[in-house]
Amino acid sequence: MTGESEQGNIQEETPETDALAEAQAKAEEYLDMARRVQAEFENYRRRTQKENEEFRAFATAGLMTELLSIVDDFDRALEHPDGSDVFVEGVRGIRTNLMKMLEAKGLSEIDASGKFDPNLHEALCTVDGDEDGMVAEVFQKGYRLGDKVLRYAKVKVTKKSAPKQDAAEQKNEQQE
Repeated sequence: MTGESEQGNIQEETPETDALAEAQAKAEEYLDMARRVQAEFENYRRRTQKENEEFRAFATAGLMTELLSIVDDFDRALEHPDGSDVFVEGVRGIRTNLMKMLEAKGLSEIDASGKFDPNLHEALCTVDGDEDGMVAEVFQKGYRLGDKVLRYAKVKVTKKSAPKQDAAEQKNEQQE
C-alpha cells in the first residue's frame, strides 16, 4: 500500500506538461509586457495632454498680454472724453465687450486698493502717508490669468512719515 500511494502522488513530467508549463510562462511574460506597454502609453497620453494644456495657456497668456495694451488705450481715451456722448458710449461699450471676452477666458483684474502686496503689485515710488505699505495711487492696472500674474499693478506706496521735531529739540539732540 505504501508503494501505491507514493506512486499516485508523484506526477511524471511528460513532454506535454513541459510544453504547457513553458506556454504558461510565456503567456505570463507577454501579459506582463502588454500591461507595461499599456501603462507607458497611458503615461504618454497624460503627459502630452498636460503639455498641450500648458502650451495653450502660454499662447493665451501672450495674446491677452498684447490685448491689455488695447484695454489701457480705451481706459486712457475714456478718462478724457472729447467727442460726442454717443461716441464715448460706443468706446465704453467696445471696452466692456473686450473685457467680458477676456474675463470669460480667465482674465481678472488685480485689486490694487489697500495693502501693498509684492506678489501682485510693483511699487514705482513712495509717498508720505499715515501708514506704511498702503497703495496710494495706481499708475497701471494689473491682471492675472487664473492664478498666474500676467501684469503686476504699477502703484505708488505710502511710507509712514517721521514725526517732525521743532528746531529746539533738534539742537538739544545734537548737543548731547
